[in-house]
Amino acid sequence: MMDRVLEPEIMDDPEQARIYAAADFSEENALFVDQFLLCAGELDDAHIVDLGCGPADIPIRLAKRRDTVRVTGIDASPPMIAIARQAVERAGLNERIQLCCQRFQEVILPEPADGVISNSLVHHVRNPLQFWYAVKRMAKPGSPVLVMDLLRPATAEAAREIVERYTANEPKRLQEDFYRSLLAAFTEDEVAAHLAELNLTRLLVDVVDDRHWIVSGRL
Repeated sequence: MMDRVLEPEIMDDPEQARIYAAADFSEENALFVDQFLLCAGELDDAHIVDLGCGPADIPIRLAKRRDTVRVTGIDASPPMIAIARQAVERAGLNERIQLCCQRFQEVILPEPADGVISNSLVHHVRNPLQFWYAVKRMAKPGSPVLVMDLLRPATAEAAREIVERYTANEPKRLQEDFYRSLLAAFTEDEVAAHLAELNLTRLLVDVVDDRHWIVSGRL
């Protein structure tokens, strides 16, 4: 198994953010929201935090599926948050989706949230324990959690094969970002060890395909 190769934590290049936001992740994001709703149940008047919300596609989908849910989307990338604000405004959801341009390590919520979600942030984080600690401190005990991220392949060659398999028709910039993200990702065993270190043993990690793991459960 190759060692992890770090990548920048913050996507601060406007062109990089634009290309990522323009990519079609609709199927994956819809399945992510389905999975969270299955795990979370009713969610009446719930406040959900999305760590690394990106262009806000998942908060928008969640808010549309549950009309009393409020979402706080947190992302440290100014150009990504700018794209997210436009998307939320177009969706007419400004009253229920709040966006925060800040590193998740520095965010202090007025009160604990009713659930935490995150898709594709963890591989950006230099110290993953900071991420899991944020999940733990931001949500009420017993709150539902769903985190999905990339799975690090065994070799750089395997990472290239995955990039070719799934993004052959995407812009070269997106392909290179995907490749670097795979190299920066964590293995299933590493994620399990992080959860154990922070006593988050009620959360379970599962490999769902050849490039993703999911952590789900209740705090």
